[in-house]
This record gives sequence, structure tokens and C-alpha cells, in this order.
Amino acid sequence: MRVLKFFFKMGIFMFVSFVIIIIGLYTYAYLSPKLELKTAGQYYIYDGKDELVYQGSSTREWVDLDDINYQLINAVISVEDKNFYHHHGFDYLRIAKAMYLNIKNGRITQGASTISQQYIKNIFLDFSTTWSRKIEEAFLTLELEVHYTKDEILEGYLNTINYGQGNFGIGNASRYYFNKEPLDLTLEEALILAGIPNSPENYNPVANYDLSIKRAKIVGRAMVENGYLTEDEFDHLFQDKIEIYGKSSEENLDMLMYYQDAVLNELRDIGTIPEELIQNGGIKIYTYLDLEAQKELEENILNYLNKSNLQSASVVVDPNTGGVIALSGGVSYSKSQFNRAINAKRQVGSAMKPFLYYGALEEGMTSASTFNSQYTTFSLSNGDTYSPKNYGSIYANKEISMAEAIAVSDNVYAVKTNMFLGADKLVETAKKVGIEAELSAIPSLALGTGEMSVLDLAKGYTTLATGGYKQDVGFIKKVLDSEGNVLYEKDDSKELVLNMNYTYILSEMLTGTSNSVFKDYANPTALTIASKLSRKYAIKTGTTDTDFWTAGYNPDLVMVTWVGMDDNSNLSASDSYISKNIWADTMEDLLNDTEQHWYDTPENVVGVVLDAVSGKPTNDVSKATLFYFVKGTEDVLDIQYVNKEENEE
Repeated sequence: MRVLKFFFKMGIFMFVSFVIIIIGLYTYAYLSPKLELKTAGQYYIYDGKDELVYQGSSTREWVDLDDINYQLINAVISVEDKNFYHHHGFDYLRIAKAMYLNIKNGRITQGASTISQQYIKNIFLDFSTTWSRKIEEAFLTLELEVHYTKDEILEGYLNTINYGQGNFGIGNASRYYFNKEPLDLTLEEALILAGIPNSPENYNPVANYDLSIKRAKIVGRAMVENGYLTEDEFDHLFQDKIEIYGKSSEENLDMLMYYQDAVLNELRDIGTIPEELIQNGGIKIYTYLDLEAQKELEENILNYLNKSNLQSASVVVDPNTGGVIALSGGVSYSKSQFNRAINAKRQVGSAMKPFLYYGALEEGMTSASTFNSQYTTFSLSNGDTYSPKNYGSIYANKEISMAEAIAVSDNVYAVKTNMFLGADKLVETAKKVGIEAELSAIPSLALGTGEMSVLDLAKGYTTLATGGYKQDVGFIKKVLDSEGNVLYEKDDSKELVLNMNYTYILSEMLTGTSNSVFKDYANPTALTIASKLSRKYAIKTGTTDTDFWTAGYNPDLVMVTWVGMDDNSNLSASDSYISKNIWADTMEDLLNDTEQHWYDTPENVVGVVLDAVSGKPTNDVSKATLFYFVKGTEDVLDIQYVNKEENEE
């Protein structure tokens, strides 16, 4: 009897304590500052002309509850949180039921998050499952419930939920999937949309129409059970196939979302903007975006990859400001939000060689310096051997000049240069020009075995394009708060880190990749796009088994393009033209009808007509081209550079 009384008293004590704690928490929440919802995490993004190109919260645009079809609202409540209008943020009976079923099944099969909790996750929190995040979610949910009406919470939820294919918010989703405003949706369309958030990648009708309809019927059954539909109405659902629009409006550039994500990523990395200001919203972000450049880039990518399984990523930079004016992180943002331009790390292949050859010029080699291009096995200091191969295992089997080696991307010449200089030199040069990737000082680094992002490589090429001035390369010019106060402004200062004589000589050599005079045992690597080029460009391609790169510049623009597969599948040699053509078409489109610019020859640099392949004096005009030298070095054309430690077989 005493035991029963004890447990009875303990039960009463625990119940009263629970009630007191709950009352205390709600009181604390009520006294807390009111959460800002419509402006929470909201951004205003402006292009390079200071014109507003996006207004919303991340990828969301706001739609009032009165402008949303009531059938959709009823469907969402039925399938997500049927007691939404009756609880105060937490459905305790649902939580208890979910806990019971999960324990019974020995695994998590049921969730109990309310619409209020999901809304808080969408606008304030990440989706980690740590205890600290759960506690924060609970407090914010209480604050939400005591400061806002149920209609306001539901409106916010519908404007922030993920509907798949890169669509956040009911407005974007309705227009994308059905080309309609949310108020104009049919019942069946409303059921499809209401079913998507449970698994956006699986239940959206573009990715899997049949699965989306199956899920929509589950939503419809929930509406019947909650009194929103009759059995007869349910039985007549989906008699005919639903027409799916499945695309953004013409004005809404799909790949532009990759640029926007890159902007928000940079905003978070700035560090000087208080997190509470970002969360409170109203921030105005002024970028370097050029909408016309973005449009041209997207059109050219789709022109070559629209019916392909290949992926692509590109960055276009104005070297005069360091601003990224256009970016694509993939072929379709609606299908994959992974931003390959800033997040993917890939081997860059021969696109690494310009930094190698800049270092070589700095160490006394010239554009006419020669190595024997033949199959070579190198004995390394650790006892290993290394045998680099030329593309197609084609070798000159003779001495070739540095200019020729760059033009045809000779791998043996590159490795000999790297070992002659010492591999640390290439790592040092890469860091000097602004490349942030961690690179290993190994012989194969000359062939681009180091991994980096498209943006990282573009930073290095931008330094070359400016004649050796390193600067911040990014997306944001300045950030203002809602009151117009400047929170951040890009540092436009530039640091001269390279010798302008050598950058000029290097840039001239890189024009050889599209010059037929260098055609010999192999073709110049950009010769296939030479007919498209109306002006002078410094270009370098890069090829691995899994990656195709084209990187290049002139005084007006820098562009780096990558093409490959997300799963690192081997590529077909016939696909190598894609990155080159995307690059050439985009650069030509962007510079069309603009004045042609090239670099002024430095006073300390002279040009000498030599044989393109051998770098020797010649009387054969058809094989001759201008080689550039720092004054004085043109007098030692007979010097041969040989690595004494190499073992040639």
C-alpha cells in the first residue's frame, strides 16, 4: 500500500512539475523578443548594375495565405499535422505514439514534428540531430507559437518548405510544376504538391511521376480521414494523367541559382557580419553579376550538354575588379543543387602548366629553352620510378621549345621542367597566384594531379590575366543592412606578386595553343576552336581520364570551364571538344562588339622570330613565329636544359 501511495505521489509531483515547467517555458517565450519571420534570413540580391535580381529568403518568394488554394492548405494540414490548429507547437499525443511505435519496431519509423517545428528548421536551423539543436528548436518553436497566429505560421511554412527540383516555397513550386499561381491549382495538383515535402527528391512529379501520384493518393486519403474530402471525391481522383509543366519561366535562369548559392556561401564566410543580422534579414547584397553574361553562359552550356549525361561548371571573372560576373555549378539546378564550381575538387590536368612555366621563366628558362620530348623514365629520390606519357603516347623524339611544349601540352617536357626546377617551385607559384588548394610537391603535379575547384583555378588565372596582380576574386561588392549601413565592402587592393615581363611572355606563349604554326608531331590543343576566335586569347586546356578543362583569358575576361561526370567515370575522347566550345562561344559572345585589347609589350621584353617547334633561328617563314624574351636572354638561344638526375630509356 505504501509503495502505491509513493508512486501515486511521485506521479502527481512529476505531473505538476511538468505543468509548471511548461508554463514557465511559454512565459519565457512570451517575454522573449518577437521572431521576425518574413525577413528571417531574407536577402535582396543586386547585380553589377545595382538592379534587384532576387528578393526572397534563400530561394523562396513570399505568397500570402489568402493567395493559396484552400484545398492545398487542407491537404498539407491533413498529411503533415492534423492537429495543427489545436496544439501549441508540440503534439504531445503524437510524440508519445511515435515513441511507442519506434520502440516497438526497434527503429525510427515515425516522426512527430509539427508544422511549427518544421517551419523553425526551415528558416533558423540546420537539419542536424544534436541535442543542442533540438533544444534550440524547442525554444524557438515556443516563441513562434506565442507571438504568431496559426495562419501566420502556416503561411510561413508554405513559403519555406522544400518542394524538390530546386524549388523552395509554394509560389516557386506551383509555377515550376504547373505553370500556375498557387490560388489557381486544381485539387489533384494541390495533392501532388502537398505530398512532395515528405521526400522532395522522390515525390516530385518531374523526377518520378508515378511515385508522386502514389504519394498524392496517400495525401488524399488523409484528407478523407480528416473530413476534407468525401469518398466519392477521392474515388474520382487521378482518372487522367496530370500535365506537368516542369520548368522555370524564361526570365528565371535555372543556373542563376548556382550563382545565388555562391553569393550566400561567400556571405557566410565574410565573418565580419554578425550572425544575428543575417538571421534577422533585410540584408542587401550587391554583386558583380552580369545577367547578360549569365544568360550567354547558360545558353552555351545547354547547347552542348542539354541531351548529355555530362556535367559542367564554369566561372567568368572580370580581371579588372576580381568580380565573378557569371557562374554555373551544373547543367541543371532544378535536378542537382550541388555547386560544382565552388564545391567540387577535381584534378585540373594540363591547366596547371601555365604556373609551372611561369616559375620556369622566373628561374632563368626562356620560351626557346628545349628538352628532348621522348618516352622517359625518371628515377626518383625515394627509389621509385615515374614514366609520364604524352597524350596518345605520341612523342616528338627530338628537342622542342617551351613554346611548342605549351602549345601541344607535352607532358614529358612538363615533368622534366618540374624536376629541373624542383617540385616545390610549382607549389610556391600556385600559392603566390592565389590558389588555395593543398598541393603536393611531386613530379606529377606538373600534369595537374592536384585537385581544386573551378573557382580556385580561376583565381590563379586571374592573377595571370592582370599581369601578376593578385586580388580577391569573389561575388560580393558590398553588403548593407536594412537601414542602409555598410556591413561589408570588398577590398579592391591588388598586390603585385609576379614579374610582369614573365607574365607577358607566358601569355604570348599561351596564344600558341590555337596557332597552327605549332602543329608538328601533335596538334595545338585549342586548334579546333581557332576558327571561332576573333581576337587574341591566352588559352590552356586540361585533360585527365575523367575531366576536361578549358581555361583562358585576355585583359577583359577570365573564364574556366570544366566538363565531366559526378561519379568520376572515364570520358570519351570525343567529348573533349565540349569544354573548348563552351569556352570559345561564351568568350566570343561576351566580347562581341567590344574593342579588342591585348597586353602592351613591356619595355624590357623583345621579340625574336624563331622556328616554332625547335626555338632556333630559321629561314622557313611557314614554320616561324615570334618568341618573346627578357632583354639579354635572347642572346643565349643555344642553351639546353637537361636534368642531370633523370634516367632516360
